[in-house]
Amino acid sequence: MVKLKTLVLVGLASAISAGVTVFISSKTAEARKPFAPEDLKLMDEELMQLVKKGDELWHSPKLGKNGLTCANCHPDGANANPHTFPKFQDNVGKVATLREMINWCIERPLEGKALPEDSEDMKALEAYAIYMYRGYPLKPGDNTREYPPVKVKSGPGYP
Repeated sequence: MVKLKTLVLVGLASAISAGVTVFISSKTAEARKPFAPEDLKLMDEELMQLVKKGDELWHSPKLGKNGLTCANCHPDGANANPHTFPKFQDNVGKVATLREMINWCIERPLEGKALPEDSEDMKALEAYAIYMYRGYPLKPGDNTREYPPVKVKSGPGYP
């Protein structure tokens, strides 16, 4: 800390001797103002559009070549446990991200072609999986456990 103060003082002295005007403010940075309700509404609508697209892809056989869907193994996102990633996955032999696991499922069980990890379809699948686990508590060690299906009150689990 002493070295840092010395460097700051030496820097200020050098700037002043070079004729540079130095402004020192005692004002601290202010926090960003909260989002307006109309902004929050638009953000939520955009998220829900992505979740809806993810729901459609999750239940569509178009991701693979054999007629299977993500929902065959993970109905309503069950046992996908997106809230536990990244984590070590035995089936890939390394720490994997959720997007890597989505592609693993597309390539292996669905016999499809991996999606680019920055594609809108990948974002939609990830958004759907994570949204289905909203509010699910994460406890120490959860990233190494598998969980039973998420219970939803009606329909696909989102408004």
